[in-house]
Amino acid sequence: MATPHISAPEGAFAKTVLMPGDPLRAKLLAETFLENPELVTSVRNILGYTGTYKGVRLSVMASGMGIPSIGIYSHELYTCYDVQNIIRIGSAGSYTDRLNVLDVVLADSAVSDSTYPLLHSGNLAHVLYPTPRINETILKKAEELKINCKLGRVNSSDVFYGTEKSETWQELRDRTGADCVEMESFGLFENARSLGKGAACLLTISDSFVTTQALSAEDRQKSFMEMMRLALESSIVL
Repeated sequence: MATPHISAPEGAFAKTVLMPGDPLRAKLLAETFLENPELVTSVRNILGYTGTYKGVRLSVMASGMGIPSIGIYSHELYTCYDVQNIIRIGSAGSYTDRLNVLDVVLADSAVSDSTYPLLHSGNLAHVLYPTPRINETILKKAEELKINCKLGRVNSSDVFYGTEKSETWQELRDRTGADCVEMESFGLFENARSLGKGAACLLTISDSFVTTQALSAEDRQKSFMEMMRLALESSIVL
C-alpha cells in the first residue's frame, strides 16, 4: 500500500533492501546489477527499484540525507511493506589512520548525539548496534570475495557544517570512540531495533580527516562498486 512518502503498491519490495543515500546511486545500482529492474516508487525523486540478482528478488531504494530521512523511509519499508532487512550502503569520512580512503567498513556500532531514538521509541541510548546475523553474513561473504572489510564504530552526525564553537573532529572522536563519520546508520539501527527487523551498514571511506586525502570521482565510483558487490552478494543469502 502507498504511504505519504512511497508510492509503491503492496508487495512491491523484496524482503531485503539495499539503501544508498543518493537516488542516482540507487538508480545506478539497480540498472547495473539487477535483472529486470522495475521502478516502484519515485515520490520526491527518492527512487526505489525491485528486480532480481542471480535469480533472487532484491530491492534498492534511496534514503536521502540524515537520520530523519532514513528514519522515515526505513520505518515505512519495515512497517508498511514487510521488508525484513535493510543494508545501508554509503560513504564516510575517516577519523583514524586505520581507515584509509577506498577502504570498505562495516559498522559494528553507531554512536550519535541525536535524540531520534528518544522521540521514536523512548530509547535513551546513544550507541546502537546492527543485526549480528547480517554482519556475520557480510564478513563471511567478504572473506569469500577477498574484499578487505574492516569493522568500525560509526558516528552518525546531525551536523555536516560546524562553526568555531563546534567540537573538533578529534574531540568528537575521543569522546565517542568513533572511527568514522556519516549521517544515517543510527536512525536505521533504532528503527530495526524497535521494530524487530534486520539492519546493517556498509561504508566506503571517501575522505580522511587525518590525512585530508579525498577520493577522486573515478576512484569513488570504483570503490563504491566493490562495496555494492559485497552488499549484493550478502543480500541474496540472508
